[in-house]
Amino acid sequence: MPKQKSSSSAKRRFKVLKSGKIKRACAGKAHMANFHASPKRRKKIRNLNKGGYVFEGEAKTIRLLVGKGGR
Repeated sequence: MPKQKSSSSAKRRFKVLKSGKIKRACAGKAHMANFHASPKRRKKIRNLNKGGYVFEGEAKTIRLLVGKGGR
């Protein structure tokens, strides 16, 4: 049986850490980059910069897409 190709878009969006967790970027930041942002918006942008981790239920699927196994 042939190998499954890894998804190019998944390789760009996710990173598999040594611990096995998968790191991802937070959504919703693209249209907030306003120079004269209010303090609340600045705080939100700062918090979205941190990123997050993928829920374990979806991690197996993403590992297959990235090409790092998942069995």
